[in-house]
Amino acid sequence: MDTIYLHGVRAQTLIGWYDWERTAQQDVELDLDIALPSNRASVSDDLTDTIDYDLVVRTLRDELAQQHFLLLEALADFIARVLLERFGTPWVRVSVTKLGILKDVARVGVTIERGHRS
Repeated sequence: MDTIYLHGVRAQTLIGWYDWERTAQQDVELDLDIALPSNRASVSDDLTDTIDYDLVVRTLRDELAQQHFLLLEALADFIARVLLERFGTPWVRVSVTKLGILKDVARVGVTIERGHRS
């Protein structure tokens, strides 16, 4: 299976269980491993035969800016569904990290996998 990855993607969204977390959008960091529907792009060298990672990033940033999530798990699942449904990936691994949200903890996050590996 061929995959593309986008690690360290920054986006903003409303995220948090506590009221004080939901007063303004927060930065989140995304690590995405996205399976390609086929290996055609490695032969054709054509963007139309792969997933356009620039479009992935723009789509996710636009979508997340309009959403509100209580839990990181729900945010990660939302991202996975966007990738599965809009970009046709058969499998995805999504890691979402909140930066500096807890005292003396640099990163808090979750990783999920959705779809089927071939």
